[in-house]
This record gives sequence, C-alpha cells and structure tokens, in this order.
Amino acid sequence: MTDTPLARWERHNGVVLAVASLVYLAGYAVRVLGHGLPGAVRDLCLALTLAAWAVFGVDYVVRHHLSGQRWPRFVRKHWLDTLVLLLPLLRPVRIVQAYEAVQKRRNEPRLALHARVIAYAGLSVTLLGFAGSLALYQQEHGAPGADIRSYGDAVWFTCTTLSTVGYGDLAPVTPLGRVVAVGVMACGLALLGAVTGSFSSWLLQVFAREGEREGERPPGDSPEASHRTD
Repeated sequence: MTDTPLARWERHNGVVLAVASLVYLAGYAVRVLGHGLPGAVRDLCLALTLAAWAVFGVDYVVRHHLSGQRWPRFVRKHWLDTLVLLLPLLRPVRIVQAYEAVQKRRNEPRLALHARVIAYAGLSVTLLGFAGSLALYQQEHGAPGADIRSYGDAVWFTCTTLSTVGYGDLAPVTPLGRVVAVGVMACGLALLGAVTGSFSSWLLQVFAREGEREGERPPGDSPEASHRTD
C-alpha cells in the first residue's frame, strides 16, 4: 500500500468527505423542497451547505499541496475532482470514493471487481438521480410553459433519462434545466455502459472457467462416456 503523505490523507479523510457530502445534499434538498419552512431554517441549511462546500475546497487544496505538483498539472491529472469542486451537486458521489477509502484504511476484504462496479454504479445512480431531480425542480417548476411542475415530475424525468428510456412526455424548458438534463443523460449512458460491460466480462469469465474444466476432465469422466458404460 502506498504510504505517501497524499495517500495517507486520502485514506484518513474518507469519513469526513462522506459526512460533508450528505450534509451538502441534505441542506440543498431542504432549501429546494422546503418552501413553507421559516427563513431561519432555510438560512441554517444554506450555511450548512456552504460549510460542506468549504470542506471539499479545503480537501482539494490540501491534496494539491501534498501532491507537490504545479496547479496546471494537478488540475489536468485530477480533472474529475476539479469538476466535482465546480459542480457541487456531483459531490455526493464522493461517498462512493469515501467507502473505498475506508475499506483500504481498515484493510478489510472487498467485493470482487465486477460486484464492486455494479454496487458503486447503483449507488451513484441513486445519488445522481436525487441530486439531478432537485436541480431540475429548482430550475423548472416556476418557469413559464414548463412541463416539470412538481418534484414528482422531476423524479420521473430523471429516472427515465438515467435509464436511457426517455419517454419524451416531459422536457426542460430553461437553459440551466437543459444543461442538467444533458448531464443526467451523460451519467446514465456512462453508468449503464459500466454495468453492462462489467456483467458481460463476468459472464465471459464464467464461461471460460467452465470451458477450462471441461477441457481438463478425463475422457472417461465425460457424461457421454458414462452413459455408454451404463
């Protein structure tokens, strides 16, 4: 296991990042859906959201410092982290990375690669779907001529888009809503491809192992030989 300062930092801050991700998503959800809440509660949720965002900013700066790289190279090498920092609604996906980091720190046995891909993709779909539906509802529900009027409409649109079904009964009308929809489409295609590819690879490995066992079986042990003997 790598024991550089950056690796140690990434192993030990997984729980903090996971909690910050959940706080950010919960605070944002309350602000978007809690229309009738008192102003003080909404302000508190805003403060918690900004505090969680600050945690991710501090983590990004610390990892840059520990990497010893110049900013241009660090940004290029960690482009996904940079994207997550600029688009805060993607930050809850860091929960997946936090789970992996905690398991590495505790040196616990992990799932097989294919099972991990499917499990992480499922968790990512759930988190991205929730965040995407919140963003769509925030942008669309009050827009003139909007199809997405309720949060249920936003959830339905997000589910059909992530699953690449796309019934077309609902569509965003605002520029930011369409940008969010494009992001949901891209995530749906990427995650579906990851799960499909991992499942196909697992099936190929199973068939290959079965073929190897058949090839190693002595001729007298084959089902045909046994049937002829009887």
